[in-house]
Amino acid sequence: MEVKKYLITGGAGFLGINLARFLLKKGQKVRILDLAPFDYPEKNRVESVLGDVRDKVAVDGAVNGVDVVVHTAAALPLYSKKDILSTEIGGTRNVIESAKKHNVSRFIHISSTAVYGIPDRHPIYENDKLQGVGPYGEAKIMAEKFCENAKKDGFTVTILRPKSFIGPERLGVFALFYDWASTGHGFPMIGNGKNRYQLLDVEDLCEAIWLAATLPKEKANGVFNIGAKKFTTMREDYQAVLDRARFGKKIIGFPATPMIWALRFLEILRLSPLYKWVYETAHKDSFVSIEKAERILGFRPKYSNKQALVRNYEWYLANLEKFKNQTGVSHRVPWKQGILKIAKYFF
Repeated sequence: MEVKKYLITGGAGFLGINLARFLLKKGQKVRILDLAPFDYPEKNRVESVLGDVRDKVAVDGAVNGVDVVVHTAAALPLYSKKDILSTEIGGTRNVIESAKKHNVSRFIHISSTAVYGIPDRHPIYENDKLQGVGPYGEAKIMAEKFCENAKKDGFTVTILRPKSFIGPERLGVFALFYDWASTGHGFPMIGNGKNRYQLLDVEDLCEAIWLAATLPKEKANGVFNIGAKKFTTMREDYQAVLDRARFGKKIIGFPATPMIWALRFLEILRLSPLYKWVYETAHKDSFVSIEKAERILGFRPKYSNKQALVRNYEWYLANLEKFKNQTGVSHRVPWKQGILKIAKYFF
C-alpha cells in the first residue's frame, strides 16, 4: 500500500481524531491543523500544526508537502453567525486555494446533509435542491461552491455529505441523552418518534473518506451522501440505548408543535441546549439515499443506527470521568443542559 501524507483540518475535533487513528492504522502519515491542541494519546504519532483555517499563512504552511487534504474544520451551529460564516466560507476558500497552489492530489470536503434544509420528501438524493437552514446550512452550501469551482479547473474534489455521525469521542447534544440514560431516566422525544432519522457511525465515515482518497480519480471526483444503511424509527433506535442502560426506562413522545414553540422561547432566553436545526427537524423523517456512494465508491456501512448509538454510549460510560464537569459548544464536550437539567427529574 502506498504511503501518503494526509492533512486533516479540524484534526483535533471528533471526526479529526477518529480519522487520524483510522489513517495511522492504515500506515499513513498524518498532519493536523486545528485551533485546539491535539491532546490525544496519539499526539506523538502525528504532526500537529496549531492554526486557524481563516489564516492563509497558517493554511499554506500546513498544506505544503501533503498529498491529500481532508477538510473537516467547521464552526458548528452553536457558534456565532460571524464565526460560522468566516470559518465555513472563508476557511474553505483558503484551504482549497492552497491545495490547488501546492498541487495536492486529492481534496476531500466534509460537508453536511444540512445543505438540503427541511425537504418535503425522502430519501434525499445528491441532485436535490440545496436550501440550507440558518447560517450553518447556508455557509455549507457556499463552501461547496468553492469545491465545485475548483473541480471546473480540473482539480480532484470529493464532497461528502454525511448524516449526523456518532462514535468514540462524540459528545455534544448526544451527551444529554446519554446522561439521562446512564442515570436511570427516560427521555422525552419531540413528536411520536415514528419518523425515520438516519445516523452514521464515524468509523463508516472514515471508510468513505478512505475510499475517496484511494479510488481512481474519476470515481472519487463527485458528491456523495453518506449514512447508515440500516435504521428504523427514531423511537426504536434511541430505545436501544435505554435498553442497554438496563433501568427499564422508555422513550416518551410529546406533541411536536407545543414542544417546538416552547424550545423556540427557551432558546431566546438562552435556557435551551438545542439549536433550531435539532428541534425543528427531530420529529420529521430525515434520511438520504446512499445508493450513489454504494455504486461508485463501493461504500458498505458496517453499523446500523442502533449499533452506532450503543457503541457511542458505551464509549461515553467508559470515559465519563474525563469530561464529567466540562461543557462547551463543540462535539468534543457535553453541551449545557440548560432547563433540561431540571426537566430530567420528571422522567
